[in-house]
Amino acid sequence: MRRGSGDREPAAGREAERVGLDAGAAGEPEREAPEEPREERAPGRPRAAREGDASAVPPPPQPARARGLRLHREAAGKGRGCGRSSGNPADELRPPRPVTVDSSKARTSLGALKISIRQLRWKEFPFGRRLPCDIYWHGVSFHDNDIFSGQVNKFPGMTEMVRKITLSRAVRIMQNLFPEEYNFYPRSWILPDEFQLFVAQVRMVKDGDPSWKPTFIVKPDGGCQGDGIYLIKDPSDIRLAGTLQSRPAVVQEYICKPLLIDKLKFDIRLYVLLKSLDPLEIYIAKDGLSRFCTEPYQEPSPKNLHHVFMHLTNYSLNIHSGNFVHSDSTSTGSKRTFSSILCRLSSKGVDIKKVWSDIISLVIKTVIALTPELKVFYQSDIPAGRPGPTCFQILGFDILLMKNLKPILLEVNANPSMRIEHEQELSPGVFENVPSLVDEEVKVAVIRDTLRLMDPLKNKREKHFPDIYMDRKHRFLPVSDRMSSSKLQLSEISIVRSQPHKKPLAGKEGPSDCEPAGASDTNPNPEAHLPSICLKQVFPKYAKQFNYLRLVDRMANLFIRFLGIKGSMKLGPTGFRTFIRNCKLSSSSLSMAAVDILYIDITRRWNSMTLDQRDSGMCLQAFVEAFFYLAQRKFKMLPLHEQVASLVDLCEYHLSLLDERRLVCGRSSRAGGRAPGSSTPQGATRSAQQADGHPPCCTDSARKSSGPRRALS
Repeated sequence: MRRGSGDREPAAGREAERVGLDAGAAGEPEREAPEEPREERAPGRPRAAREGDASAVPPPPQPARARGLRLHREAAGKGRGCGRSSGNPADELRPPRPVTVDSSKARTSLGALKISIRQLRWKEFPFGRRLPCDIYWHGVSFHDNDIFSGQVNKFPGMTEMVRKITLSRAVRIMQNLFPEEYNFYPRSWILPDEFQLFVAQVRMVKDGDPSWKPTFIVKPDGGCQGDGIYLIKDPSDIRLAGTLQSRPAVVQEYICKPLLIDKLKFDIRLYVLLKSLDPLEIYIAKDGLSRFCTEPYQEPSPKNLHHVFMHLTNYSLNIHSGNFVHSDSTSTGSKRTFSSILCRLSSKGVDIKKVWSDIISLVIKTVIALTPELKVFYQSDIPAGRPGPTCFQILGFDILLMKNLKPILLEVNANPSMRIEHEQELSPGVFENVPSLVDEEVKVAVIRDTLRLMDPLKNKREKHFPDIYMDRKHRFLPVSDRMSSSKLQLSEISIVRSQPHKKPLAGKEGPSDCEPAGASDTNPNPEAHLPSICLKQVFPKYAKQFNYLRLVDRMANLFIRFLGIKGSMKLGPTGFRTFIRNCKLSSSSLSMAAVDILYIDITRRWNSMTLDQRDSGMCLQAFVEAFFYLAQRKFKMLPLHEQVASLVDLCEYHLSLLDERRLVCGRSSRAGGRAPGSSTPQGATRSAQQADGHPPCCTDSARKSSGPRRALS
């Protein structure tokens, strides 16, 4: 659902070329005219609606406010022509301007962000900017500031989606469809809504196996940094005294047999970049952090349940332990790099490739579970056809390795800590921020390489340095277009001879030796000084292995289609009836009256479970429940995922026919009133097929889609 192009030239730069604004539009600090006093920008005020740069030559004929709005409208447009040349040959040779980053809302990630921007040689605006920036870095959420263009490092709705209750519900839907594929998430119950169900299921298992002595962990829904987490041995131990109503929680089975290193329990913080939502693009950092408990681990017992330094790996808790060890080494101390853990496991004969493969699979499947509702949030905040920014986000995945090396998902953080220092107590009550080399090594690389991947001027820079950014297999073709065959042969020989002596650049091949002498001095590679990118693409790279899991994603597309009102997140009764009618799901056994009753029952139950009562209607998860019900009625005697896949195929088939019919009708009306669908023999055939209530291709489509699903699941 990324709208616009991340690599187009920003509108502010285009305006600077056209009307000759000051250097602020090209990444230099802005200067105001001497006669005007400096005006402080009100926090949270839309940046694009402020005044334009007052330092542009003589006073313009229009008010400054109007000029700023004109700049905003140009920056918020589609920008299809942003990369066009101005017609001046000198502009083609001019190096591209630096990327501009607004860091005024970065908060705790500011330190790592500043280092990253400095390494990239980009331009930072720590107090904001009146003209639009290329990238806005927010510390908390998408709504930290009003952004109308450029790129912002938060998705709308992500904070809500990774809360413990919402994440548990999203994963549970996928567990119902693909139980074997989603067994990496502990069984969970939502409190207080499912407290009685939790008690009944635990009692039933204990009655069947008296030797079963489970441990459960209770996590408040909105908690963070270990706040409010505690362990219990029996459902009766849950603290019910008024807290669950005001602060709902999730209770999960506790993993009693974790992998231990130095007799200590630890977890893994991996950084995942969601680069795009539609099409889905996922990157995983090649290194992460391992956070250790500070007391030797023992399996839970009534005597040690309250030992948080033994059972909880949260850094914010263990740092207060007297046994916490700060270390500048990546392989010792209470916080280490994940790569050091892998090296240690590899030395003991562990198959590291298998561990990484399982972790990558866990990450992809989790993101697939989150994306359907993220799409609903996205279209609500940035409706299609309206100006808005492109979004990306760094997520923190907390993963626990079991003793058998199976990865378990603990939680997902929308705002993982990017601090690169820690507090150290110099004397009683006196603390000082001390740099953490382990944090800096991992986090700066993640932020810097995220910015490199999101670089909005990358295409323009590649055009300016074609031989530097070109892959080896593509390098000679463009060179042959510019050189004679004799010179090309000599150049190829010199390149081949020089390759063993040349040090490769950051993940790219260096400039070819056929460049003119001194070219590297006049046009240096802006990434030559950087290490290789630490983020590895895992989707769509492995899309073929996981696309069969995206059934709920297809249901979300149906849901969004029938929302009706732009910006809405809930489906009204009229929209649900239209969905049933257009997809031809009503029948003699399912009348429209029964459809209305189904809508009312499911919507009422889901609205009673959600805290947000601002909008009435059917939310996406309620729509998914209704969809499951319809699939089970229509396609009996099949596994649930095949029932749902068949119904999705059927709905998409009927909607494609409806879209085609509308297209033919529109063409016929413009062509002079010809009968819809009768202008061609194919149209007549389609009309006949539409008149038939049984689409011939639906069953085949469902059969084809369910084949690989059975094999992979």
